[in-house]
Amino acid sequence: MKVTVVGAGNVGATVANVIALKNFASELVLLDIKEGVSEGKAMDMMQTAHMLNIDTTIVGCTSDYSKTANSKVVVVTSGIPRKPGMTREQLIGTNAKIVKSVIDEALKYSPDAVFVIISNPMDTMTYLTLKDSGLPKNRIIGQGGMLDSSRFRYYLSQALGCTPTDIDGMVIGGHGDTTMIPLTRFATYRGVPVTDLLDKETLDKVVADTMVGGATLTGLLGTSAWYAPGAAGAALAEAIVTDSKKMIPCCVYLDGEYGEKDICIGVPVVLGANGIEKIVDVKLNAEEKALFDKSVAAVRKTNGLLGDSLK
Repeated sequence: MKVTVVGAGNVGATVANVIALKNFASELVLLDIKEGVSEGKAMDMMQTAHMLNIDTTIVGCTSDYSKTANSKVVVVTSGIPRKPGMTREQLIGTNAKIVKSVIDEALKYSPDAVFVIISNPMDTMTYLTLKDSGLPKNRIIGQGGMLDSSRFRYYLSQALGCTPTDIDGMVIGGHGDTTMIPLTRFATYRGVPVTDLLDKETLDKVVADTMVGGATLTGLLGTSAWYAPGAAGAALAEAIVTDSKKMIPCCVYLDGEYGEKDICIGVPVVLGANGIEKIVDVKLNAEEKALFDKSVAAVRKTNGLLGDSLK
């Protein structure tokens, strides 16, 4: 199986490195528009192969999409990252043009690929990809829910004083500082509901910290985070390539599910060889549904900024 990662910046290079370390792809193509960057990073990774038992062949190329031909999965990280004080929505003008170009070129050589979108604003870039490509909805997946859920589990583990690997929890809704919805009601610590272990004040802080998790890192780093976003993108690619049937929160196109249509937003789905195998309908209570409706409205507003990009 071949996997392509478009964009060799911090996030894209991390996606590529994690994919190589997991050895589930026979070939990995790292593509970037900047001369030498993808080639250099691919070579650097290949020079770790013996030390890290990497069997994946990693190839770097500059804007030559023919090298990506017949990819099973194409991970799109291209675009400008956030700077401190910026919202994801402020990236829309520049990143919409970049993502549209990437999808058009990649489809010429990999018409059967499943696309994983990481570029921000992620929900809107996922929607743009679906509308511009005309592909069936099962083959367009936004990464946000996977990343946000990982941050949610981290903050829960900090509050509980345990390892994140003992925590189950998911985030639905939009991938934004005010639109994501950490579902504390469904979160557990080794099967025990966290609502039985943490008081409301503590849980409210976990939710608040999760929602601004990306902005917190941007403030500390001076740019968008890359380790967790990269690992999340690689995990989605792995679930597809290995036909895992794992249930993962992702940004997907809704066509009646959750009472919504014509929008890409985060909900739990089952991933496999065909991309989205099933959208899982979680029964939200009245409070959660109200938050979901608010998140949908905000994402629709951002989608409205696409304008001519959808033509």
